[in-house]
Amino acid sequence: MGNARNIAFWVVLFLLILALFNLFSGDGTTLQSRENSYSDFVAAVENDQVASVTLDGEKVRYSTKDGTSYVTIKPTDAEVTNLLIDKNIPVRAESQEQSGFQAFLLSLLPFLLLIGVWIYFMNRMQGGGKGGAMGFGKSKAKMLTEKHGRVTFDDVAGIDEAKEELEEIVEFLRNPQKFSRLGGKIPKGALLVGPPGTGKTLLARAIAGEAGVPFFTISGSDFVEMFVGVGASRVRDMFEQAKKNAPCIVFIDEIDAVGRHRGAGYGGGNDEREQTLNQLLVEMDGFEANEGVIILAATNRKDVLDPALLRPGRFDRNVTVGNPDIKGREKILAVHARKTPLGPDVDLRIIARGTPGFSGADLANLVNEAALMAARVGRRFVTMEDFENAKDKVMMGAERRSMVLTADQKEKTAYHEAGHAVVGLKLPECDPVYKATIIPRGGALGMVVSLPEMDRLNWHRDECEQKLAMTMAGKAAEVIKYGEDHVSNGPAGDIQQASQLARAMVMRWGMSDKVGNIDYAEAHEGYSGNTAGFSVSAHTKELIEEEVKRFIQRGYERAHEILVEHKDEWERLAEGLLEYETLTGDEIKRVMKGEPPHTGGDNDDEPDQGNAPSITAVPKTKPRKKPSGEGGMEPEPTA
Repeated sequence: MGNARNIAFWVVLFLLILALFNLFSGDGTTLQSRENSYSDFVAAVENDQVASVTLDGEKVRYSTKDGTSYVTIKPTDAEVTNLLIDKNIPVRAESQEQSGFQAFLLSLLPFLLLIGVWIYFMNRMQGGGKGGAMGFGKSKAKMLTEKHGRVTFDDVAGIDEAKEELEEIVEFLRNPQKFSRLGGKIPKGALLVGPPGTGKTLLARAIAGEAGVPFFTISGSDFVEMFVGVGASRVRDMFEQAKKNAPCIVFIDEIDAVGRHRGAGYGGGNDEREQTLNQLLVEMDGFEANEGVIILAATNRKDVLDPALLRPGRFDRNVTVGNPDIKGREKILAVHARKTPLGPDVDLRIIARGTPGFSGADLANLVNEAALMAARVGRRFVTMEDFENAKDKVMMGAERRSMVLTADQKEKTAYHEAGHAVVGLKLPECDPVYKATIIPRGGALGMVVSLPEMDRLNWHRDECEQKLAMTMAGKAAEVIKYGEDHVSNGPAGDIQQASQLARAMVMRWGMSDKVGNIDYAEAHEGYSGNTAGFSVSAHTKELIEEEVKRFIQRGYERAHEILVEHKDEWERLAEGLLEYETLTGDEIKRVMKGEPPHTGGDNDDEPDQGNAPSITAVPKTKPRKKPSGEGGMEPEPTA
């Protein structure tokens, strides 16, 4: 339909151009001729100055013997032919009758112009999309044919369990008899669930590259329009196309845009989105079977989907696509580093060990940032230093060395960050300190970053309490060094992180004996999805806040006690940060002992597991205006 409309538009445009050309075409002499009066023309004839004459109705074109061309209009009753013949002047007359084709085109010109304008505006109103003016109900699903940039299962790493689930669907499409002989039926749908950036859409593209069957892709938002019934019509049209191409796969990305829980929105139960969902439910598993049509869908909001959409028979499989573990991260880095020349010192396992919690998209961005940094300094390959700098940029933000701060501000920041690092190192359950810096990065003026030795799957109460102590150590350091009256707003980020962690301990994880093992988080936040009618009394709210305050205050007092006990080490580390600005894990330990951060030998201590290789700190050789930092911004723990 769209191609026919485009062809018609160009045909009409060609006819219009042809008609205008025939209408205004001539021999071109009129534009080159000068206008003259009829009396001057007669006088020129009488004086034998005219060489030739062309009669075109009332228009007379003539050339003088000196080669000049003129044009004039003769009066209606004037008889000029005999005069010209008497003077032996060559005369040529042009026909005044139009050809039948030309007359036909001229009569159709207004209608062709209107039709062309109408087609043009209809095409613009539809944005050039499928279906034209009458195609609102046509599906916008596109058949995916990747001749270039084809993605296969070899390009998917780190999510082996999810890949195996989907490889079975591809195998079913290739060899259905292998399963049907035992009574197995092809799955009707698979729902990919996971946080953003974990590779859900990449898995779908890999299935398209592996299956060898038609693959339709569409977004959930493409079903929803302002016109009632359009979404349901598009669902019907999509399944009709799929049935014609069965066996095939239909991939709906971000299905939560159309599959949300019915009755939870505005407009009652009869709005456009719910009609679209109802039609999707019927098409997936209604009276009419859709043999050979497999529905794949992706979402990171499974909690908002309608239960009828999730039942077996519609989505038979729920495939969880989570963040990769250390082995998965190493494999993902290897996939993304295929086209990147790596230096001999690059160890992808060390990089994977230092990037806990990174998704596949984060790791792809890390490799890209490292390649950009290497290209910026003119290297021919990417080194480990580029990966370390890229990791710091991704985790902590870009350096802001252009900021100008006073010596007093830099000193306060150094003591603040040294407090975080010392407490983190003295508490056994805290993650190893990866790096401390007083160079501003991102939105923070300085930070201490700690990384776990292994991927952390859960949190224990003693770990949380020690984490709170490390988080509040920045404020404790400022109080010890400068007194209560000179505490800055630097601990603002620390207080926010401590409050989030303490509230999770009290309201979600049941770590408070006074509050008990009750989930108060949803009611406290005003969420009524699964807690209809559930409310929290004023006494319970007060108790929750008291417990949150008690956890944070206990962490602050513990940090204060550690810093007072190890004041010498804390002071040495603060002075080291002022001198070197950035120190890594092993360098921090050496500075706390009063040693230089780097011994210069070849047998330095190996970095702690979970830490990146130590980057040698270089002392400042001349005063430079460098920023300092506030707030220890360790990665926030996740429940």
